[in-house]
Amino acid sequence: MYIRDTIAAVSTPPGNGGIGIIRVSGDLAAVVGNTVFKPVYDGGLVSHRFSFGTICDDANGETVDEAMAVYMRAPRSYTREDVLELHCHGGWLVVERVLALVLSCGVRLADPGEFTRRAFLNGRIDLIQAEAVMDIIASKSESALQLAQKQREGALSRRIEDVRGCLLRALALVEAYIDFPDDDLGETDVAAISSSVEDAQCIITGLLTTFEEGRITRDGVSVLIVGKPNVGKSSLLNRLLKENRAIVTHIPGTTRDIIEETVNFEGLSVRLLDTAGIRSTDDLVELEGISRALEKIPLADLVLAVFDSSCEFSPEDQLIFDALADSRTIAVLNKADLPMRLVLPDENRFVTMVRIAALSGDGIDLLRHTVCSHFLHSTASDSREFVALSKARHRDALISAEQFLQQFTCGLRDRNLELLALDLRDALQAVGTVTGQTATDEVLDLIFSSFCIGK
Repeated sequence: MYIRDTIAAVSTPPGNGGIGIIRVSGDLAAVVGNTVFKPVYDGGLVSHRFSFGTICDDANGETVDEAMAVYMRAPRSYTREDVLELHCHGGWLVVERVLALVLSCGVRLADPGEFTRRAFLNGRIDLIQAEAVMDIIASKSESALQLAQKQREGALSRRIEDVRGCLLRALALVEAYIDFPDDDLGETDVAAISSSVEDAQCIITGLLTTFEEGRITRDGVSVLIVGKPNVGKSSLLNRLLKENRAIVTHIPGTTRDIIEETVNFEGLSVRLLDTAGIRSTDDLVELEGISRALEKIPLADLVLAVFDSSCEFSPEDQLIFDALADSRTIAVLNKADLPMRLVLPDENRFVTMVRIAALSGDGIDLLRHTVCSHFLHSTASDSREFVALSKARHRDALISAEQFLQQFTCGLRDRNLELLALDLRDALQAVGTVTGQTATDEVLDLIFSSFCIGK
């Protein structure tokens, strides 16, 4: 990447739409605007003011489109560079022609995520906030969006800066004694250093406890529906989706392949997977469906094991029961409107049990709530107040920092100042990778390559 280049890209999704936006960032932004855009009214482009006009191709004098243009002079822009946005009609051909005109002005096509990368490199946002931009775009639920917005606003960054502040205070005291070797490290300063490190460890530990919930809020969960044929798995799927997605018949083995749909449970994004009924059979197609269902069980975040509560426990139920040995499972006892005859051999194997009647819908709301509450135990369901880790990269960096601080605490008894300073610097290095202060180019390349072009 050449940071002084002027870059351009289409910032709206591909395909036809009402509006197409071409974004330009760099020193040539104003030149591009004055070259391709002809305002209807005199005065030219004024920073942070929309102008109405036309996009023109000076090579042949052709008007390409009517458009709005807005020029944002640095540093008051997304990238802290001069930025130009051209808002034209959203037909793909129009957008491509406007982009071609822009590129003909000595501008190059932006790499994926390069606008946001420049915002990071120019100090407008840190790496957590940059990643949150993509999370906002990819959010699948209201809680995921709220969590991403909190991170974009800097809530998590401030907690990380609190950790860095504690570590820097401790390091300053240690290095002061390294610079003045004739002075002995007194008990008062040992207590001050320990206090700062303990404060940092406390914040790190608190953040690490939020990771699982933060990840689930961001990414959602997979919930697998299993059971023997004709226990109501497909009826349950349809009820949870509030639409007739799966075929429901009295014929056993109707579902042969995995049916997958995403639904929102109280702000949690849930990927539901309905599977073939598990039983002994000679049907090769059905056997393949059963094999796929069994393969999915250990991969699911949660399993809904559906049993017919109006029937006694059967050998086919035992097949289900045995397959769930190492899985987090909710026992869903269907046909609750009929007399209860089912006795499960070991109820403690399940997280909990919920009685429903899939055909009438009784108990479905309770099941939705039970699934949601199984994953979201704290304020994650109201992410406006939830500051959390949501990426493995953040978690791994803080685990590394925590390990260095544990080494520091063990070494404090020996008071080897050089080793103590090294542990603190290593911890600061690890913490700094979260916000990007010490992130390598390889890490940055990996993060921003996942962005879409134009963002």
